[in-house]
Amino acid sequence: MAMIGVFDSGVGGLSVLRAIAHALPHEPLHYVADSAHAPYGERDAAFIEARALAIAGRLVDQGAKLLVVACNTASVVAVARLRERFAALPIVAMEPALKPAAAITRTGTVGVLATARTLASAAVQRLQQAHPQVRWRLQPCPGWVDAVERGDTDSAATRTFVHRHVRPLVDAGADTLVLGCTHYPFLAPLIVQAAGPGVTLVDPAPAVARQVAARLPRPAAAAPAHRFSTTGDTAHASALVSRLWGTPVTVHPA
Repeated sequence: MAMIGVFDSGVGGLSVLRAIAHALPHEPLHYVADSAHAPYGERDAAFIEARALAIAGRLVDQGAKLLVVACNTASVVAVARLRERFAALPIVAMEPALKPAAAITRTGTVGVLATARTLASAAVQRLQQAHPQVRWRLQPCPGWVDAVERGDTDSAATRTFVHRHVRPLVDAGADTLVLGCTHYPFLAPLIVQAAGPGVTLVDPAPAVARQVAARLPRPAAAAPAHRFSTTGDTAHASALVSRLWGTPVTVHPA
């Protein structure tokens, strides 16, 4: 059956999947979490590209009519190669939401929370240069992806390191924080708590969903049947995805 294929290094892309499901309630979605190899932010470019090509290839073989790279790191590293390999297929990728953040900041200072590899990418450099009036504060967030992958989104330890990474940005004048990794929306309550009042979080997922809707080649009309897969442990993934997705699901081997 034709479907929209969505993948990430782990469960973070569920934040994007949620936005797509909301925007396109009749579309069947197949989500693949490459949790056996997460986080991508600590991998080299060749490895990330190889994983992205392998997962995308399986989704295409299973009937994907559109692919969503629901991972900022995979997007900046591998999307050009994916579009070359699967030229006939629409591919929607993540872009760090620096442009909308630049448009809404009142103080002129924006914090960007992301993996070190995403922050060092040409895409982030290009977006910064396009908005020289903004004071950009780039903050790598080691440990955040691992915490979400464990399902540890509200412990005292997670709260502590979120505060450690967020508070200096706010103290430097940032009134807007970009969530530059799809895992980070699941830490949003802790980010908001650390940032305090008057700070806006920018999540690119709704914009990605709108782009998917605009590029969808053959809209579906029937009730959707979503599928979830993982390269990691299926029992752990089933419990974690059910919690993050908000309804019980069974996660299959990818």
